[in-house]
Amino acid sequence: MLNDGEVLEEFFGDKKIIQNVNLYRFTSDSILLSKFARAKFRDDVADFCSGSGVVGFHFLCINPQINSLTLFEMQQKLADMSRRTAEMNNFNCQINCCKLQEIGREYDDGFSLILCNPPYEKGGFENASFEKAVCRKEITLTLKEIAAVAFKKLKFGGRLAILNRADRAAELIYTLKEHGLEVKRLQFVSGTDGAKPYVVMAEAVKGGKAGVEILPAIVN
Repeated sequence: MLNDGEVLEEFFGDKKIIQNVNLYRFTSDSILLSKFARAKFRDDVADFCSGSGVVGFHFLCINPQINSLTLFEMQQKLADMSRRTAEMNNFNCQINCCKLQEIGREYDDGFSLILCNPPYEKGGFENASFEKAVCRKEITLTLKEIAAVAFKKLKFGGRLAILNRADRAAELIYTLKEHGLEVKRLQFVSGTDGAKPYVVMAEAVKGGKAGVEILPAIVN
């Protein structure tokens, strides 16, 4: 079941997820996003930039009433890890290894909810490996591209739950709105009480009306 460098980690009750110590490993931000997103009965859910699958899998565990879960990850090793995690935990889902920009037209207007923990830092990969860097930095995928793809793949009234750096909050809101996704909920995350937020989470609706609910900041 496990390949070189891989370990099993607990992430929800008795559920375990495969991680690789040599690749990008999920952080607590992933769990925050899956809790921030709100499920509706029979939602068809996509997890963009799914990595090893933690956001989608955790969301499925806390929202078993959803109709379907589809993961999209461009790195073959991470997609393969998520496949084996799904098999091990008997998760009913579909996993696709492809770039977001190359998702097929069969998924157009196909989802009522998209979850996305994207690469949200700018710059090159410096001393990090390419495999780790593309999970953190906008090397192969930009915020504008995420917004454009999300708009195409969401049903009218569908929601995108996404996070980004707190200092990119204005850019996040503007970019989503520019692509037909109206931010309706916003929540900042700080590392300690009284500290400046380091992450912002947003829920945007395709075709939504203007007006945003600012939720109380949380400490992670």
